[in-house]
Amino acid sequence: MKKLLLTAFLGLGFLGFSQELKDKPEARETEKALLVKTDHAELDAKKKAAEEKAKLPKPYNPKADAEKDIQALIAKAKKEKKNIIIQAGGNWCIWCLRFNQFVQTTPELKNIVDKNYEYYHLNYSPDNKNEKIFAKYGNPGDKFGYPVFIILDQNGKMIHVQQSDVLEQDKGYSLEKTKEFFKQWAPKKS
Repeated sequence: MKKLLLTAFLGLGFLGFSQELKDKPEARETEKALLVKTDHAELDAKKKAAEEKAKLPKPYNPKADAEKDIQALIAKAKKEKKNIIIQAGGNWCIWCLRFNQFVQTTPELKNIVDKNYEYYHLNYSPDNKNEKIFAKYGNPGDKFGYPVFIILDQNGKMIHVQQSDVLEQDKGYSLEKTKEFFKQWAPKKS
């Protein structure tokens, strides 16, 4: 008897559900349309990002000897009494490329950087993960993503790690926040 009641209940439930779908074909079409629109919007966004990325300069060199380069920058920074900013990321990272372009094409920022820092782009990519260098600085990309900024004093001592998302604004970076970041970690002039 229980099996008969259960079978009847399930049969009626299925029939009611299928009737509900037959009564609302436009609901199914709307659901399909929303899925298609989302796919198109996502594809358009990816296409625009790829076009933007293709136009931006690629400052990261996967073949560079980062250890040797950073040691040379430390020697130069010591002579010039500057700090070192290491922008860690890769040419695959649109936010890394955007930040580089923002700094290089904004005279106010470029002036602050050129006056106070030696600037280095530390590559992280499948070609060269620079694992020894990143380990030396506590693997900040694992914690914060990319880009991530490592500030060294003129002696090569790490004095700060900065995640980049706090500097973002809309699809780029905030001039005021970025300027404040660079000024805060510039060497103290005596």
